[in-house]
Amino acid sequence: MDSANTGKYRVIYNGEQTKKQESGQISGEMYTIAVIPKVEGISYFEAAEEGAREAGEDLNVNVLFEGPPAADWKQQSTIIESFIQKEVDLIAVSANDPEKLGPVLQKAEEKGIKVMTWDSDTNAGYRELFINMVDPENLGRHVMDNLASEMGEEGEYAIMTGSHEAANVSEWMDYIVKQQKKAYPGMKLVEAVETEDNPQKSYLAAKKLLRDHPRLKGILGSSSVGPPAAVEAARDAGKAGAVAVTGLSTPNLMREYIKEGSARVVTLWSPKKLGYLTVSLAEQLLDGSTLKDGQHVGKVGNIKVKGDTVIMGLPIDFTRENINQYDF
Repeated sequence: MDSANTGKYRVIYNGEQTKKQESGQISGEMYTIAVIPKVEGISYFEAAEEGAREAGEDLNVNVLFEGPPAADWKQQSTIIESFIQKEVDLIAVSANDPEKLGPVLQKAEEKGIKVMTWDSDTNAGYRELFINMVDPENLGRHVMDNLASEMGEEGEYAIMTGSHEAANVSEWMDYIVKQQKKAYPGMKLVEAVETEDNPQKSYLAAKKLLRDHPRLKGILGSSSVGPPAAVEAARDAGKAGAVAVTGLSTPNLMREYIKEGSARVVTLWSPKKLGYLTVSLAEQLLDGSTLKDGQHVGKVGNIKVKGDTVIMGLPIDFTRENINQYDF
């Protein structure tokens, strides 16, 4: 799909059946909710799309889902423009930049379209609601604790991020580094590299890290494609298992490596539930419903509500003992 073509979009649930639609007008009296991921083509957002589609089926709302081929705010802006032209009822975006998407989101609101964010936030003035996966401080400190445990709390480590511009990534990074400096002074951050949530760029970045820092003892990936790429690079360098690899990734991407011992633990949440929750709360926002702290959302669980932010739940550690219980 050409995301630069503003006349194209994909309908993942239209109230009757799951289908793909390249052009035309949206029909029907029900709500139409447009969901925009940071990037298409990676398993994390494919799982979120699956959850969004399921929520559309359960709630009988139209759900459109389209993301850019690269984690780029300009391409997201073009997609948002196309949804404004389609006169959708609500736009939910996982933002690649917290500030630069502001003008196009304000344009949507001026047209009477509600705006919310999920997964990665904008500045609060550009949306009504933000759906966060987990508490960012708890998550950042937790994944650093995991890495420190793997490294024996000493030595050089590197971080592979998606994009520093994405609000969620920069917030996690802040707490990751704070936790290391406070709790693990024997560890040293030697480099943090951006990979744009791209598997090939992540692999090349990991190769370069291993080459440039021969004493590197650990790599922490804060994008789902980071840890598997780092393990592959460590394998190719003959350092599988010798360089600790952990961070945020899906069980399906890491299953093989964890089972063989190339990695011992990765952390995430359910992106499928996140997609489901996004559409579910979008419908409630359109209905004018008031969200309550501790409220139960079907197929998701109890949510935390702090002002204009919803926290879905707690992170999950995937290890050899439990990884087969999860499929996403």
